[in-house]
Amino acid sequence: MNKVSRRAVWLLLMSTVSAGCSQKPPYVRPEIPVPSQWPQQSVEAGRDVRDTDWKAFYLDPRLKALISLALENNRDLRVATARIVEARALHGIQVAESVPGVNLGAVDTVTRFPGDLSSSGKPLVSRRYDVNLGITAFELDFWGRVASLRDAALASFLATEQARRAFRLALIADVADLYLVQRELAERLTLARDTLDSREESRALILKRKEAGLAGELDYLSADGACQAIRGEIAALERQREAADNSMRLLAGTFPDDLPVGFPLGEQGLDSNLTVELPANVLLRRPDVRAAEQALIAANANIGAARAAFFPRIALTTSLGTASSALSGLFGSGSEAWTFQPSLSLPLFDAGRNQANLDLAEARKVISVAQYEKSVQQAFREVADLLAARTRLRQQLDAQESTERTQAQRLTIVEARYRGGIASYLELLDARRDALAAQHGTVVLLRQWLSTSNQLFKTLGAG
Repeated sequence: MNKVSRRAVWLLLMSTVSAGCSQKPPYVRPEIPVPSQWPQQSVEAGRDVRDTDWKAFYLDPRLKALISLALENNRDLRVATARIVEARALHGIQVAESVPGVNLGAVDTVTRFPGDLSSSGKPLVSRRYDVNLGITAFELDFWGRVASLRDAALASFLATEQARRAFRLALIADVADLYLVQRELAERLTLARDTLDSREESRALILKRKEAGLAGELDYLSADGACQAIRGEIAALERQREAADNSMRLLAGTFPDDLPVGFPLGEQGLDSNLTVELPANVLLRRPDVRAAEQALIAANANIGAARAAFFPRIALTTSLGTASSALSGLFGSGSEAWTFQPSLSLPLFDAGRNQANLDLAEARKVISVAQYEKSVQQAFREVADLLAARTRLRQQLDAQESTERTQAQRLTIVEARYRGGIASYLELLDARRDALAAQHGTVVLLRQWLSTSNQLFKTLGAG
């Protein structure tokens, strides 16, 4: 028995050493297929968001509350989280395959032999009791098949985790973007309603002037048309706001009435410059790129499992326990019993199945390499586009703010001329229309510029 035990231990040790016989090809990260520098980058120093939590990046209390609701209630995020649990369980199953399972068994066997099979010529009934600890069909992983499958399961789990992180970061950015749109619409509605009040006052004034013979029908019709036009614009903005609110309910899962009061666009605090490192440092930190790389690692490990299928599979079944024909003698002296049953399976003919599985694994690795490189290129483009957009939008916003100031000064002058009877009401309407358009343009560009900061926060892999 001691000899057999030593033999079993030796075989188990061999399985541990078998990592040196692994058929898995060594993993080498592909070169990053992008330039080493961004095509356009701000030289100003700014905030480093690599380790910045979203709660520290976003300052608006209403926005923070909405993001928290989305992270708690969003159904798609729940699915992504469940995928992680699924991948973790699959990885646990593969890990268990590399460790021998020990089972406790108890058997009561009753057998009847007919008389023609008995030496006495009479039917014989025998009974046997067994209690044992055993290892059933444990594969000795000499060629690294089980280890490769375990590594593939681990990489798949890590890829799922990174995919969930990427989705979570995208959800945060989507909520923030939608919230900025809501703030933009709110401010444009305020401008439009203030304009409507002003135009209704002007229409009332012109009506009095018309009744007194100091203004013509054309002036009144122009004033009334201006009021109707701004009412139409308000209705369009209200429709857009309602659509944005519905989208926010979908993202956040709910939209309670007791949310904190939000900040205006100019106080969002997202307009500070963000530090952007070299492409290699930025892109390899992004969760979507990490997920693609883990998928590549899994594909590489599966090649090792496919190669190992060409080699013999050695399995070990062994048990140690006690046996007796009587229950009372089960643990008596001399009742020890053991079995030792190694088995070997060598594939001789499989109609090309193993080769096809190897070809499939190698093809999937090629696909994974291409997907990894594509994710890197896509990430590079996103960052480069945002850097360029941020610079140009800042230039546009500066020009738009200058235009707004100019149109405000022009409106002041035209209003004074109109009150003095020098300018016509049409001139006044043109000046008001241009001033309102300039204000709206400033609000829109400010929101777009803030959105680039928000998207850059996501693209840099922060959060």
